[in-house]
Amino acid sequence: MKTCKKCGAKLPEEAKFCHICGTPTATKEEEFVIDSDNLIEKVKEIIHEGNVTKITIKDEKDKVLLEIPVTIGFIGMLLVPWLAALGAIAALATRCKIIVEKKE
Repeated sequence: MKTCKKCGAKLPEEAKFCHICGTPTATKEEEFVIDSDNLIEKVKEIIHEGNVTKITIKDEKDKVLLEIPVTIGFIGMLLVPWLAALGAIAALATRCKIIVEKKE
């Protein structure tokens, strides 16, 4: 049996979604290491590519700085507060790791 990444529920191997919280079970992760100067532009690029469910920003020591849940309606005004937070992170960190979780 596999388990849901979000709620921890036990799932049958053939499950495509969690029966408790609805989270897709088939996801893949991509990882990018970039300079903080390019952080905001890279995150915007990733969001515009689509098919993204979550973006996690970590510092050089692998400490999570920000987790951004990305949904279908994640555009416009909802994006502005996250970009402001990314700007603050970019000012403090020198290199960042972006982990992108996508639906398969």
